[in-house]
Amino acid sequence: MSPVPIATANDVELCYDTLGDPGGVPVLMIAGLGVQLIDWADHLLAPLVDAGLHLILFDNRDAGLSSRFHGAPDDPAALIESLMAGDDPDIAYTLTDMAGDAVALLDALELESAHLLGMSMGGMIAQIAAIMYPERLRSLVSIMSTTGAPDVGQPTPAALDALLSAPPDDDPETVLRHAIASARIWASPDHFDEPMMRSSFLAAWERSGGPEPTATARQLCAVLASPPRDDLLALVDAPSLVIHGSADTLIAPSGGERTAASIAGAELLLIDGMGHDMPTAFATRIAEAITRHVTGAEAGD
Repeated sequence: MSPVPIATANDVELCYDTLGDPGGVPVLMIAGLGVQLIDWADHLLAPLVDAGLHLILFDNRDAGLSSRFHGAPDDPAALIESLMAGDDPDIAYTLTDMAGDAVALLDALELESAHLLGMSMGGMIAQIAAIMYPERLRSLVSIMSTTGAPDVGQPTPAALDALLSAPPDDDPETVLRHAIASARIWASPDHFDEPMMRSSFLAAWERSGGPEPTATARQLCAVLASPPRDDLLALVDAPSLVIHGSADTLIAPSGGERTAASIAGAELLLIDGMGHDMPTAFATRIAEAITRHVTGAEAGD
């Protein structure tokens, strides 16, 4: 087995991988909550590579084979209560820190700039990077994400309960059943692929030694504690594409709509029937939209 590429970025060790022609247009892919770099769907990546894009995938801190954090409060439910009480919570790190990781990875790979593509929590991180590091941004793609404003993008009660719940024990099959039951709540209603999810889950478990609930909880705390970005997104002047599903119950479509409305000239692609996932039924349309967006940004259109 070849060595796993690790880059030290922002004082964090980040595991990364690349796909496509190294001389192609660079696209930094920023994953969502608890997601590993191997979890990106092949049916999305393959057409992007075929289009000549150079994809850079990595494990966020506290995910996959990147650095893990320990000892900080990691109870999302308690954090919600703290925030509602007006307290200033003590958390392990922020989304701003994670945006710094992404940009520092570009430094480690000697890339002056890249197109930033983030999904869900990754979209939030990409938005912050676009705000804080405009000189590193060729364009922004925010998928199934939100601005952090409390009046948009909120989960349904069932989705929130599933997000905050934990499996009764750490037996692999029990954890898998819990993950599948949760995913059904926010997946595209007519396109849930349980065998594919089972395969992806087991591959991720084998790669990293099983999920670490406290690590995902720390990431979620960073999301919950992040202030709204609506006004700051108005500072983004790079070409921006926002993609969201009409059937998303984890981050409501209003989150994507607000993101697009906050960025001057942003394009909004709302996909009817898509939930908080990336099924094969919608992958071609999404890949084509991303390719068209990146190509246009490179051409200055």
